[in-house]
Amino acid sequence: MLHQNSVFHSVLNQVPWHRFDQLVDEHGADKHVRRLTTKSQLIALIYAQLSGALSLREIEAGLQSHATKLYHLGCEEVSRSTLADANAQRPWQVFSGLFAHLVGQLTRGLKRKTGEAVHLIDSSGLRLSELSKDWARFSAGVCGAKMHIVYDPDAVCPIYAAVTSANVNDITAAKAMPIVAGATYVFDLGYYDYGWWAKLHAADCRIVTRLKSNTKLCGVRKNAVAAGSNILSDRIGHLPQRLARNRQNPFQHPVREIRVRIDTGKILRILTNDLDLPATDIADLYKRRWQIELFFRWVKQTLKIKKFIGRSENAVRIQIAVALIAFLLLRLAHAAQRAVPSLLTFTRLVRANLMHRRPLDRLLLPPPPIIKDQRQLSLDICQI
Repeated sequence: MLHQNSVFHSVLNQVPWHRFDQLVDEHGADKHVRRLTTKSQLIALIYAQLSGALSLREIEAGLQSHATKLYHLGCEEVSRSTLADANAQRPWQVFSGLFAHLVGQLTRGLKRKTGEAVHLIDSSGLRLSELSKDWARFSAGVCGAKMHIVYDPDAVCPIYAAVTSANVNDITAAKAMPIVAGATYVFDLGYYDYGWWAKLHAADCRIVTRLKSNTKLCGVRKNAVAAGSNILSDRIGHLPQRLARNRQNPFQHPVREIRVRIDTGKILRILTNDLDLPATDIADLYKRRWQIELFFRWVKQTLKIKKFIGRSENAVRIQIAVALIAFLLLRLAHAAQRAVPSLLTFTRLVRANLMHRRPLDRLLLPPPPIIKDQRQLSLDICQI
């Protein structure tokens, strides 16, 4: 009988192991390691994400129950104490580097003209236990972290991720993000900083965001709007000259305010530095921001990112990075087959068949019959 890889093995085939080995060497992750290599650590954590394991004990028991299949995965059995030590001590940069490489692999085939890239920026809070108070205390009795994401809605994947404690403002994390010249950046009120906007504008980036209710434009001229449209007004002007009595606004370029009525009846004041694009297109760009909200919901409901198996900052960073890696691996594996069109359905089928020996394009079909060799058939006949 021909050997058939397990579903988990097929998903792991999407990992660029040569690059992962380079990252392990660059950061010395396996230096002085006698048990549980960083590769086995990664495989165990991906197993936890795909299988739904919620604890170190559950990961240990789950892998032990499939001990005969671990050799073909390139993994070894894990002890929960050893895995906990690895999560606390191995450099998280190895896993974030693998995430960055997978992002490049996923977006490499996305062909588009310069200036057509849309980047959605947002963050999502993650509740942590009191055991993480030494680095993630937010207030009395409350600890948490933030996952800051730059999301590409055309590639349907995050292209940048950072983790901070919950008391770090969104704009502080955004200033550390790399700026892609010519891209369109869409974000909400959490990123209200004229100095950062000026840097984006200097890089020829298009900005689409919201104006605060108390921000008034100066030197306004009006553009015509279509009658009966959800676009209520379209005006060009300048932001306030000064931020405070002794501080000048660094963003002196003309901007555009578009007032739009959304489906709920609420009126939004959308700001952009693009003075030429039709107002409806600007409104549609801002509407795309909800795709990153859907991504956060998908990750939190489908992968294991609500309950953490480590309390240290290093362990939390590793678990978040591996959750994002698992998402990208599922995207790559999903793209490699055509039988299951929905990524969510594909993810559920992968979880249900994770250690079964089935090809990815047969997850919806019944398993093939087991064909026994001639010796086993003879033994069965003798027993009858």
